[in-house]
Amino acid sequence: MQLKVQPDGTIHTLYQDDLDLSLLGSLDIKRGSHVEPNSKSEWEADLAPVNGPRLGPYPNRSEALAAEQNWLETFWLPAVMQF
Repeated sequence: MQLKVQPDGTIHTLYQDDLDLSLLGSLDIKRGSHVEPNSKSEWEADLAPVNGPRLGPYPNRSEALAAEQNWLETFWLPAVMQF
């Protein structure tokens, strides 16, 4: 899990259940993408909520989730750190 801490103390991360983030302060959780099946029963990750691309299609949901996480960690987390 990557935690990006800004100078004002704001923390950005991808939410995961393995760490109780409420221990770090109040939470403001927002959706980063939508992972859904398409009309051909393939899986796509739509990163429009963070102005990202649509990824896929993938044959299974776990691949779409992995691609979603990889994109968010590579492109979204570093971008939120620009100040």
